[in-house]
Amino acid sequence: MKSTKDIHFAFRQTIPVMLGYIFLGTAFGLMLNDAGYHFLWAFLISTVVYAGSMQFVMVVLLSGGAGLLYTAMMTLFINGRHIFYGLSLVEKFKKMGKSYPYMIFSLTDETYSVLCRTKIPSDRNENKVMLYISLLNHSYWVLGSVIGGLAGQWIGFNTTGIEFSMTALFTAIVVEQWQEKSNRLSIFIGGFSAIFFLLVLGPDRFIMPTLMLSVFVILLMKKYRMPGEEERND
Repeated sequence: MKSTKDIHFAFRQTIPVMLGYIFLGTAFGLMLNDAGYHFLWAFLISTVVYAGSMQFVMVVLLSGGAGLLYTAMMTLFINGRHIFYGLSLVEKFKKMGKSYPYMIFSLTDETYSVLCRTKIPSDRNENKVMLYISLLNHSYWVLGSVIGGLAGQWIGFNTTGIEFSMTALFTAIVVEQWQEKSNRLSIFIGGFSAIFFLLVLGPDRFIMPTLMLSVFVILLMKKYRMPGEEERND
């Protein structure tokens, strides 16, 4: 019974992600089908790769016959941000025993956002709630991908511009964080860093430098923060 309550609690936290992931997964499935791949590939890629925006890029790479090294480098540049913000959850994940590897694998931008903002009541099992959140979000993405793959086989779609759906989801997450956070300085730091490196390095190379500078500045500010200020602003 307690486990069921943990699942219900986790599900309620993931409803916004469910709405976004099913739509985005469907967009990915449609793109993959448009590239000539069976819907089973959508299921396998979303289950085993589960890389969000990288999966959209993967469709282009698969269609263009990109090499393994190039694909690996693109993956690092696009999803390397997970290394930075994932560090803040490593200690929690280590306490989850056998679930530890899966929690690392399943950490996406949206799952990270939900895990960070969710205040788990004392009568809920924290480790199980975190695991259920990750599992549910993963299942939404897989479900959407299969729906898109099947729909693409049965119904003709013009997929031009559909990859913008991922950008739309990121924008919605930023707006939500802006509304919830009392201290928005980190958002300004990330925003100005992104604009600076976008102008200097261009759209293909700005992500990793932006993340490195943002994390460095935030950690530096955290280190020299006045006593008691952290409790007020976090």
